[in-house]
Amino acid sequence: MHSPSSQHKLLKLLHDKGFTITQTTLSRDIKQLKISKIPDEKGNYIYATPQQDKNYPNLSIIKNKISPLSNRGFVSFEFSYQLGIIKTRPGYASDFASEINIHAPSVILGAIPGNDTVLLVPREGVSREAVVDVLAKIIPGFRTEREEITT
Repeated sequence: MHSPSSQHKLLKLLHDKGFTITQTTLSRDIKQLKISKIPDEKGNYIYATPQQDKNYPNLSIIKNKISPLSNRGFVSFEFSYQLGIIKTRPGYASDFASEINIHAPSVILGAIPGNDTVLLVPREGVSREAVVDVLAKIIPGFRTEREEITT
C-alpha cells in the first residue's frame, strides 16, 4: 500500500501506474473529491478520502497521541522589533497559530499563519520576555534564535 505525503509523490505514483495527468488536474481533482491529509501512526500526513478519514481505524487515537504542536514541527523563533516570527516545518504553521490564538490571547493579539511561518503580533505594551514565556509554555521544544546560538 502506498501512502504518498505530497501531491508531487502522488503524481509520480499515478504516472508510474500509467495514468496521464497534470499537476493542475490532480490538484483540482483532490479538491473536488474532498481529499484531505490526515496523520498516520508516525505523525506524518497522508492523503485520505472523506470516507477513509471517518473509517480510519486509529485516527482518534493517533490524534490524541500526536500533539498539534509536536516538537518535530517547530524550527525557530525570533523577533523583528516587537513582531515575532515562528518558523515551522511545512504545513505546521496553521496548528501553531491556532494554539497560540487559543491559549495566549492576553499576550498575543494575533498569530497569523502561512505554510511554514507564523507572524505573531503581541498586544500593546507586552514585553518580549512575556511573549517568550508564553510561547515556551505552548510550544514543545521552544527556543529562540538567540538560545540556539548560545547553546
